[in-house]
Amino acid sequence: MDSKYLIGSNGNARGLAAVFPVKRKLEPMKEQNVIKKPNNYSPPKQPTQVYKNVLANRKTSIEQERKALPVYHCRQRILKELEAHDTLLIMGETGSGKTTQIPQFLMQAGYANQGIIGITQPRRVAAITIAKRVAQEMACNVGEAVGYTVRFEDSTTERTRIRYLTDGILLREAIGDHLLRKYSAIMLDEAHERTVNADVLFGIVKEAQQERRKQKLSKLKLIITSATMDIDHFGQYFNVKGMYLEGRTHPVRIMHAKQTQDDYIHAALVTLFDIHRNEPINHDVLIFLTGQEEIEALAQQIRQLARINNSGPSDVRVFTLYAQLSQGKQLECFMPVPANTRKIVLATNIAETSITIPGIRCVIDCGFVKQKSFNASSGLDLLKTVRISQAQAWQRSGRAGRDAPGKCYRTYTKQAMTAFPSATQPEILRANLTSTVLQLLALGIDCYSFDFIDAPEQQGVVSAYKTLEKLGGIKSVTVPCITTTGRWLAQFPLDPRYAKLLLSAPSFGCMDEMLSLVAAMNSDNVFIGHADKSELASLAHAKFQSKHGDHLTLLKVFATFQKIEKTKIWCHDNFLNIRNLTYARNVRNQLQEIATRLNLAVNSCGDNLDAVKKCLISGLFENIAMLQKEGHYLTLSGRQKARIHPSSVLHGKYKPPCILFTELVQTEQNYLRQVTEISIEWIEEVVPSIKITHK
Repeated sequence: MDSKYLIGSNGNARGLAAVFPVKRKLEPMKEQNVIKKPNNYSPPKQPTQVYKNVLANRKTSIEQERKALPVYHCRQRILKELEAHDTLLIMGETGSGKTTQIPQFLMQAGYANQGIIGITQPRRVAAITIAKRVAQEMACNVGEAVGYTVRFEDSTTERTRIRYLTDGILLREAIGDHLLRKYSAIMLDEAHERTVNADVLFGIVKEAQQERRKQKLSKLKLIITSATMDIDHFGQYFNVKGMYLEGRTHPVRIMHAKQTQDDYIHAALVTLFDIHRNEPINHDVLIFLTGQEEIEALAQQIRQLARINNSGPSDVRVFTLYAQLSQGKQLECFMPVPANTRKIVLATNIAETSITIPGIRCVIDCGFVKQKSFNASSGLDLLKTVRISQAQAWQRSGRAGRDAPGKCYRTYTKQAMTAFPSATQPEILRANLTSTVLQLLALGIDCYSFDFIDAPEQQGVVSAYKTLEKLGGIKSVTVPCITTTGRWLAQFPLDPRYAKLLLSAPSFGCMDEMLSLVAAMNSDNVFIGHADKSELASLAHAKFQSKHGDHLTLLKVFATFQKIEKTKIWCHDNFLNIRNLTYARNVRNQLQEIATRLNLAVNSCGDNLDAVKKCLISGLFENIAMLQKEGHYLTLSGRQKARIHPSSVLHGKYKPPCILFTELVQTEQNYLRQVTEISIEWIEEVVPSIKITHK
């Protein structure tokens, strides 16, 4: 392992324009590779011979690529093992072809004749891109033999036999049919990520297999795949032996920082300059960061620096990739860029596994990830930036070796990496289990008796039951029997607290407003800060500010967005994120469809904003804080000391005696993010079980 590193402890840009030359200003992505057709153009009725030859060559090339994959030579062995056993564990190295090829093997072997072959992915972008690749290999359109289903989009038909979907979608399908009868085989991919949904699916699919055998129904074949899973642990749980599949990754040269870097974003930026100056222009770069705000800020900085000098041998294109990005924008980074152009992709851990971004030869790893954890004693979700695991570090470095030999630059020292945890802690051991427990109850499963691969702590389960009891989802904690309200809560693909807001809204007369607000709250930050135009951005945002707090400010922004025709210009002028607002609009449409199906009245409170604030209490009653004489706030749940987040419209202004907040963020101190002023008297009025001692 090479420990050279291109950043010194006092590294700087050393003349940014000199090391980051460009030929011209960056153009919008949509303008790339566009060939205008003449007015009299009409497509040929029959393919020309040249076109036929191109298609034939492309088909031959794809077939050659498939045959070169390590998994291709294991086809008969995999099918033989699956015929002998209902469950198969396959640990396949990155690049082995397991995700794209195994489903095709199953279809060719006749498994698709008995039902659908389902393949789960932790993230929607992986499900979409892999489905498109497999459809290309099978010479069909997406939605025919191969399709995908993600949130807000179902690209499948009755003819679809291979279906890629997120694990959350399959979990919701299990609520309707716990035996998963329409599937003949299910492949749970990227098992090492250990998301809550995946952990629950392990138990549900295992139980579905047993029940189908008891009822003498067709067998359900299960394949668990991953690049880095603990195969012994999984083997004991499923009572099977695992298989190891060698990969086809290219060598990756690893370089660590010589000294600890205090600012990993600056370290990543300086490293990028060095790569741009010294590496060939066709070596594209992938930078791992922790979240949207970091990514957008660094992307903007790179674009600005790239415009400083308009002469030079190359150009750059900067792309972003994170969960809340619209689907179209997520897919842009997979598109080819013009010749003599370097692609730079800034991504969260969404790019760690499954997906392959063409052209990536250099990876810059910041060594951090943004992780949400739940404190059962305080009852609050904490959003913290933490160190990645060693397994994640190797997953990230592997992204540089998918197409050809590459390099990985780590902004942390080799010694620091030894202190990283060896594997990522399963999400189910640190997450708020309220939504998971509700989904299991909707399946008729008691969380206390469910066969988890790693059982969550009992304190977390009890906390979830207590929350559901207050929400009206179950009758009692001791006998957790789901109620009609609980079944309605489970119909919404939301945190049960947000679903409760929608169920309560008609009684407060504010369903129209709450649909918009919940949708916007489930999107990411809609406000854009601009380093060069901070005063203009502040003035633009001030037009929407509500004296009541952030929730009503957000509602005002989204309500105005809904009425505007030229949204792109309006968002640009008001420094608002059109991607996140468009995403919120899609969420709202889906939520309204569910509300209509449940016969919930869509009414409006007009200017009666107190109705909206009271409704917020009905679902977020655990997120209430009281002002103390020392000047800080104390949360009612968990008695945590905190202050209003600097991004709030109430920060630095009047401090209300009582506030409601969306989340508690823990950095150097506790901050309450997205806050709204409420009246103390409303708390007992809306949630009688909460008793407030008046001072």
